[in-house]
Amino acid sequence: ERGGNNSFTHEALTLKYKLDNQFELVFVVGFQKILTLTYVDKLIDDVHKEFRDKYRNEFQQKGALGILNGTFDFKDDFLRLLREAEESSKVRAPTVMKTFEQSMKSQKTVKCMIETRGEKPKEKVKNKKNKGSKKEGNEAVTVSSKAAPGEKQSSATGDKEELTKDEILQKNREEFFKRHMKAGEKSSKSSKPDAQKEKGKKPRVWDLGNSNAKVLDYSNSTTNGNSEASPVEEFDPDMALRDRNREPGRLYDLEYESDEEAEEEKIIQNTSKPSTKKGGLGGMFGMLKGLVGSKSLTRQDMDPVLEKMKDHLIAKNVAAEIAVQLCESVAKKLEGKVMGTFTTVTSTVKQALQEALVQILQPQRRVDVLRDVMDAQRHRRPYVVTFCGVNGVGKSTNLAKISFWLIENGFSVLIAACDTFRAGAVEQLRTHTRRLNALHPPESHGGRSMVQLYEKGYGKDAAGIAMEAISYARNQGFDVVLVDTAGRMQDNAPLMTALAKLIAVNAPDLVLFVGEALVGNEAVDQLVKFNKALADHSMAQTPRLIDGIVLTKFDTIDDKVGAAISMTYITSKPIVFVGTGQTYCDLRSLNAKAVVAALMKA
Repeated sequence: ERGGNNSFTHEALTLKYKLDNQFELVFVVGFQKILTLTYVDKLIDDVHKEFRDKYRNEFQQKGALGILNGTFDFKDDFLRLLREAEESSKVRAPTVMKTFEQSMKSQKTVKCMIETRGEKPKEKVKNKKNKGSKKEGNEAVTVSSKAAPGEKQSSATGDKEELTKDEILQKNREEFFKRHMKAGEKSSKSSKPDAQKEKGKKPRVWDLGNSNAKVLDYSNSTTNGNSEASPVEEFDPDMALRDRNREPGRLYDLEYESDEEAEEEKIIQNTSKPSTKKGGLGGMFGMLKGLVGSKSLTRQDMDPVLEKMKDHLIAKNVAAEIAVQLCESVAKKLEGKVMGTFTTVTSTVKQALQEALVQILQPQRRVDVLRDVMDAQRHRRPYVVTFCGVNGVGKSTNLAKISFWLIENGFSVLIAACDTFRAGAVEQLRTHTRRLNALHPPESHGGRSMVQLYEKGYGKDAAGIAMEAISYARNQGFDVVLVDTAGRMQDNAPLMTALAKLIAVNAPDLVLFVGEALVGNEAVDQLVKFNKALADHSMAQTPRLIDGIVLTKFDTIDDKVGAAISMTYITSKPIVFVGTGQTYCDLRSLNAKAVVAALMKA
């Protein structure tokens, strides 16, 4: 799924590779990264062709594994090709600049460069001649119609020839200003009655509205803004959670109903259309010609399909750069591959793209938060999770959802309010803490409070508060510490340095990037710059980067799920949680097949 990049760098080495899809071979060349070898691409192409041509028959009889497990002699051929490639890079002489005699300027005479007064340059005349013949015809008609008062026209042209260029320009400007002054006077005269009408305009009164403003005035309310006077909050758990049939503590998968049947009907209709137009045997054979396999795919066959696929991915909110790379990797994976019988190019490319997308959404390392929390419990220390991201993506809201999920699984949570910048950030977390304690009161957990807030107000050092919160959680026996940080743009260097410091000093077990599903190309910029900032501003030799992603506002995008692909492709990190609504239960785990089904939906 990442075959679009045909090179791989590891420490001091660089590897370049080429795929042979027909015989299922990979040709790899390795060299020192510090060397700039210009002949590497030529060498790998030549070795590919030579090896393939030499052992073609054996491949067809025994297969690739049959010949590679046996003995074959290719050393002399390789050394010859390497020598030829090295010599070809030396043969290329540097490009020599053209002399004055070889240039176009030397062929021009002095006479053609001289411009006489009143004449137009020749190049402009040529360009005017090349304009459409219709324009010339129209000009001829207008000239003939205006030629009636011949004396006036001839005298005018005579005056223009006598005037200099500067005088002609001045005259034209004066005429232009006169015309615009007249137009301005007309518009000002016509606008006066409109202004009088506006004076008499009355405010609109809505049919269902209330004309009495006192009814809508809440400024003198006794409870507004007064915490002492306000009554105790009556909190209905069913109202807050909505889903009564859910299983407590379970993280459900994302659900999506794919329209495969509708797609199959469309394909049948599209394949039947050309046969009805052509009619008879010709249409039938034409359809079979497009379907029957036993043909190796070429880049020309795939280009039209890949172009449509790329546009489709971009329309589904996949970042443009990543859509191009995905299509390129699919092309390299399929080029030269023999198609199966009764398969079309479109279906083959689509299937390969679907497989690549599923692979991208299922990274090698999975994050199992519950298992890691239990492991930290055995070592008698709290499990620390840090949330970071840009402004307004829903860090605090989804932190509260994850708190609720952890509490339902029997773990106690301490929320560290390290957003000491945004007004109301601490109060928001305090409200969430109060509501979570109402849903899981201490009485039902042996008198122990399952969630607490650790806060030091505003304007303090976030890294220091996080350190104190972790120390407090260790002393009080909390299982998990969730660190809320201030939202920051990826271009803000001082704030990114502060975030890198917080992560480097406190060494959290999990760093989660919170991103919204609404973003397109911006997802790439955010993740690349967040990771780069964490690497650049970290003092450690192996800097701590983003470990996973929380994808929020997933309920607002319908089937435009491309942000999930963009984020996982950039970081190679899993999407740990998906936020799908406003209640504490609206938290899901990513279902790769459901996302790909939504992405491939027409």
